[in-house]
Amino acid sequence: MKSPVVKRSIVVAGHKTSVSLEEAFWNGMKEISSQRNITLSELVGEIDSNRPHGNLSSAIRLFVLDYFKKRAAADAIAHKASGN
Repeated sequence: MKSPVVKRSIVVAGHKTSVSLEEAFWNGMKEISSQRNITLSELVGEIDSNRPHGNLSSAIRLFVLDYFKKRAAADAIAHKASGN
């Protein structure tokens, strides 16, 4: 059975590294970087420089989760404010 985890090479702060993430997290990263008009490498570099500890894959998962939780909360507030 094929693993749902996809390992990709990425350049972070000028250094090549490998990151293993589930496809859903790669897709989330692509969406976030596109919305922010930055490259995937730039976004991963930002996450890498702001992580307090732990491995990069875990930091990325937590970043993506937090991003979409905040977006869902903002959408719920906007929906409530519009009276729907």
